[in-house]
Amino acid sequence: MFEFHWPWMALLLVLPLLVRLFWRRPATEQFETVEGLQATLLHPSLLHLEAAFQTKRPKVPLSKRLYLGLLSLIWLSLVLAMMRPQWLEPYTENRTAGYDLMLLVDASHSMNALDFTLDKKQVSRMQVVKGVVSKFIEGRQGDRVGLVIFGSRAYVLSPLTYDRKAVNSLLQNVVPRIAGDGTAIGDALGLGVKKLRERPAGSRVLVLIADGENTAGTIPPLRAAELAGQEQIRIYSIGVGSNKKRIPIKENGRIVTRTDLNFNEQAMRDIAEAGGGAYFRATDTEALEKIYQKIDELEKTEAESRTVYVPQPLYHWPLSAALLLLLILGIYPEGRQRQLKGGGYV
Repeated sequence: MFEFHWPWMALLLVLPLLVRLFWRRPATEQFETVEGLQATLLHPSLLHLEAAFQTKRPKVPLSKRLYLGLLSLIWLSLVLAMMRPQWLEPYTENRTAGYDLMLLVDASHSMNALDFTLDKKQVSRMQVVKGVVSKFIEGRQGDRVGLVIFGSRAYVLSPLTYDRKAVNSLLQNVVPRIAGDGTAIGDALGLGVKKLRERPAGSRVLVLIADGENTAGTIPPLRAAELAGQEQIRIYSIGVGSNKKRIPIKENGRIVTRTDLNFNEQAMRDIAEAGGGAYFRATDTEALEKIYQKIDELEKTEAESRTVYVPQPLYHWPLSAALLLLLILGIYPEGRQRQLKGGGYV
């Protein structure tokens, strides 16, 4: 299918006519022709002189008509190029049935806490989250996956997409405190509901990964979870943290011990229950398999098929024509061939 991307540029076609109508010529150019200035004979009675010689208005020389014709074609070609002609190639994308999954990842200050051990080495909650969520994303082939990160505020890092590698890459670049020091779980749930409510019912899932302590935001977590339940959106929560009273955390390049980095496991359970889902611990090696089974029990989104049109630009054709005509005009200015004389063209 052919179309112009900027069809309104066609209005420029009348610009030369407007210039010709409204641009006042200098008095010295009123009698100018392509052959140069002509001598003018003054006579007291032009009517008698015309009757005596039966004069006729001279015809426009052929050279001038060719000159004006070339200028018109050049302008027409340039305007066509500015209208951006393009050929639209149809491309049909088919997708199999799947689920719509929005991942809500805690990126608050508390995710720097070092209350996990891997191979006898302390690791942060964020490292555990990245490992768990990365495996989860890799296992959801055929599903649409989105990513929301939250701290003091919640942000959509990736909309729902089939490109799981892109979502995983964005997740790996998330660092604690990137969205603020607080933990706005309720706001993250509300944002996830907003992004999923337009999708078909029955296959919409929120996966919340956090430590359960809500310290910021305007929406209470349980109220947001109830709203998700009303919209028939399932919530599966994954708790990240430990029940230790003194937890080491990396702050300003050094490790300190704090007592206010609590892990509210009961809050995570309540959120999952209000959202009609289930709660799991991040340290449970079978947690992901259990979540997969729960999700696979839901109704899948019907297979999708959509056609998009890929534009192939064609502006170079009229632009090339304009350059060629301009070259011809340079060789034959005003319809006369240029000749080399005295070291230059005349």
